[in-house]
Amino acid sequence: MSLKRHIPNTITLLNLLCGSIATIFAVQGNLVMAAVFVGLGIFLDFFDGLAARLLNVKSELGLQLDSLADMITSGLVPGIIMFQLFRRSLRETVPVPQDWQAGQDLLEWNFPVLALFGLLVTLASGYRLAKFNIDERQTDSFIGLPTPANALLIISLPLILIFQPQPVLLDIILNPWFLVALTVFSCFMLNAEVPLFALKFSTWNFSENKLRYFFILFCILLLIFLHFAAIPLIIISYVILSLFAGRTENKEEARA
Repeated sequence: MSLKRHIPNTITLLNLLCGSIATIFAVQGNLVMAAVFVGLGIFLDFFDGLAARLLNVKSELGLQLDSLADMITSGLVPGIIMFQLFRRSLRETVPVPQDWQAGQDLLEWNFPVLALFGLLVTLASGYRLAKFNIDERQTDSFIGLPTPANALLIISLPLILIFQPQPVLLDIILNPWFLVALTVFSCFMLNAEVPLFALKFSTWNFSENKLRYFFILFCILLLIFLHFAAIPLIIISYVILSLFAGRTENKEEARA
C-alpha cells in the first residue's frame, strides 16, 4: 500500500490539530494565539490540496476530511473570536469560570446575550462547507467567500487591536454595531451566489495565472505597508477583483 496517499490527509489532520488548539486559546480569550494557529491551519489547508494534486491521490475521504478540518479552523474559531470581540465591545468584565464548581446556577449567564450573535459566523461557515461538498461548479473557482478567507478577515481584528492600536481603528472594531454589520456581511458573503477566483495553480504559466500573480503581489505590498490592517482590505479587494474579472470574461464571451 502506497504511503504517498496518506500525505495530504496527514496535512489536513495537522490543520485540524491547529484549529483545535486555536479553539482552546479563543475560549480562554487569548485571541492572538488563536489567530496564530488559525493562520497556520489555513497555511496547511492550502498545501493539502496541492499535495493531493501533485501526488495524484485525490479522494472522497480527503474531500470530506478537509471540510471537517475547515469547519473547526475556519468556522468554529472565527465564531468564537467574534463572540469574544462582542464581549469586549460591550465592556464585559465578568471572568470565565475556571473550575467545574463555578456556575452552580444553570440559568446563570456570565456574558452578554448579544455576544452569541457572533456564532452566526460558525453556522454560516458550516452551511457553506456542506454546500461546497455537493456543488460541482466549484472545481476551479469559488461561489461565495471561502471559509479560510473569511477566517482571515475575522482573525485580523484582534491582531489590529493589539499590534496597531490606533484610536480610530479601536473605535471602529470595538463598536457593537460594526461587529453586527460585519457578522451579517460575513454570513452573506460565505453563501452568496458570487463567483470568486481561486488561488489554485494547476500550472505556473504566467499567462494562465496573471490574475493570481497580480493579486499575490498586491497582497504582499499591502502587508508590507499596512501590516495587519491590510487583511480586511485584501479580502474586500479579492471580492471586487473577482467581480471585475467575472464581468470581463462575460463580455469577452459575448463578443465571441
